[in-house]
Amino acid sequence: MGKRIMVAVIFIPVIFVIFFWLPPVALPVAVSILSMIAVHEVLWSTGFVKNIWISGLSIVLAGVIPFWVFIGEGMRSALCGIFGFFVLTFVVAIGSHYTVTVEKMGGAFFFAAFIPYFLSSFIRIDAMELGKYLILLPLVASFTSDAFALFAGMAFGKHKLAPDLSPKKTVEGAVGGFAGAIVCCLVYGAVMQLGFGLSVSYLRLAVYGALGSVLSQLGDLSFSYIKRQYELKDFGNIFPGHGGVLDRFDSVLFCAPLIEILLHWLPAIGR
Repeated sequence: MGKRIMVAVIFIPVIFVIFFWLPPVALPVAVSILSMIAVHEVLWSTGFVKNIWISGLSIVLAGVIPFWVFIGEGMRSALCGIFGFFVLTFVVAIGSHYTVTVEKMGGAFFFAAFIPYFLSSFIRIDAMELGKYLILLPLVASFTSDAFALFAGMAFGKHKLAPDLSPKKTVEGAVGGFAGAIVCCLVYGAVMQLGFGLSVSYLRLAVYGALGSVLSQLGDLSFSYIKRQYELKDFGNIFPGHGGVLDRFDSVLFCAPLIEILLHWLPAIGR
């Protein structure tokens, strides 16, 4: 627990600096770095892809996708990049004497594409009209869901939620995370209204918190599903007490795109 708190004390100010004080390009740089580390973690910790060239191509692809998003979904550069990825991947596969299978090629592309594209929700949210006021919402929904689920589970947990995937998770913890995310999204709305004079729909923010918590917990369980298949405790150890990038951001990967969608279809904060 002490390590988790220490990471939070260091990590939260870093997030604020990147989101609000550094030049705009700092955000895609940060997303790119996190994405490359995450793809490296999932491919190498599982042993799914042991070919250094396929792994390297996947990591490079994960690193450039956030910049394609940043420049406005530059289709020409994206076409060139993806074309180059597949051409080089097949070149490596052909020269591998069948050790690089179609399944491994497809899995490498899957992780190299979906991890950075979903994390790039922060870049797309930042580009919205009130992006600077909205960009923290995915973290509020996901991180507070994680935190309240942990504390509620420790205090009240009796009934296992998914013992085969995550033995420590409980139904009581899940309910606590669900309620905590809703409350924290409402508090965030109050700060936006009282502190910045914005118009806020608290009912919609409650929906953000509720759905955000559900998707965050689903994201956590989804990556636990992968870890159990490969008998892993963590994907990495870059964050003491948390594990790797994927261990810390698995819930965010599912929550951030959801919040982005809701901001377009069910806006909760405006002028």
